[in-house]
Amino acid sequence: MIPEDLRYTAEHEWLAPAEAGAFKVGITHFAQDSLGDIVFVQLPEVGTTVGAGDSLGEVESTKSVSEIYAPVSGEVVAVNSALADAPELINSDPYGEGWLVQLKVADAAAVDALLDAAAYRELTEAS
Repeated sequence: MIPEDLRYTAEHEWLAPAEAGAFKVGITHFAQDSLGDIVFVQLPEVGTTVGAGDSLGEVESTKSVSEIYAPVSGEVVAVNSALADAPELINSDPYGEGWLVQLKVADAAAVDALLDAAAYRELTEAS
């Protein structure tokens, strides 16, 4: 459950190219599986500027509340408004309909510096 074409963080976020030079951000299958049933998502407003590692919001599950961190610096250009009414999309489709935000990335080279699928797989197997 680790798509080969995405980039990953050690905090279990993923990044995928979207339209108009933006990148979709979400949490990985590993993260949603660890969290359990997701019941609420708090996301930033469109136009928010974040630095790499800054909080992008929170995901609340029946087990805990977890911060979501920006994998790279950029501006939030879209949020997945479907999650307001259906946060469980993160559980059922973390790499598809369960995406969280889209970022207009400040430095495209920062994307390449993230973990590739092999490195992320190694990280999760060590957990």
